[in-house]
Amino acid sequence: MFTGIIEETGIVAGIRETANSIRLSIDAVRTARGLAVGDSLAVNGCCLTLVRRARKGSGMRLQFDLLRETWERTNLQFAKPGALVNLERSMSANGRFGGHFVTGHIDGMGQIVKWSRQGKDHILEIAAPADILRYVVFKGSVAVDGISLTVAKVLKGRFRLWIIPHTYEVTALRERAVCDHVNLEGDLIGKYVEKFSRRGG
Repeated sequence: MFTGIIEETGIVAGIRETANSIRLSIDAVRTARGLAVGDSLAVNGCCLTLVRRARKGSGMRLQFDLLRETWERTNLQFAKPGALVNLERSMSANGRFGGHFVTGHIDGMGQIVKWSRQGKDHILEIAAPADILRYVVFKGSVAVDGISLTVAKVLKGRFRLWIIPHTYEVTALRERAVCDHVNLEGDLIGKYVEKFSRRGG
């Protein structure tokens, strides 16, 4: 379980196909501390299992194996060496809960259709499939590339978010542009409410 509060941005060091998976290498510092092989790390909101780690300068090079389904469902397929990715370690049992319930299981991708600045803030609009938009509600929570954000407005086929300067500066959003794809995870509570409200669910 994660909270959607990004701890740092890592740097993609490499991507290569192996016989059984796609190997993703990321250079990290803060999130590498105390992280052991077998632990989970959210990369752009996608829960991945660490399979290998090695010292790299002042930080660590972390390696993950991605299944084809994960590769095709997430924007990690568009990552290039040198690109930034959002990183968050799994929540500890005694940790503070700063965002919302984020599982790290990506529902699908959205596409940025508006990304503009207004004063010190930014306006971000994302087009998304109907099966994801069903869980997007005004003032509700949504995870975008693993970032816990509050929905400012729901529009036809898309939704709007306000991005404060801090979020822009400490996440990979500062590299995003119109037409880029982002990982989306709908609100877990909304999914349960929908299921329990169904007759016979």
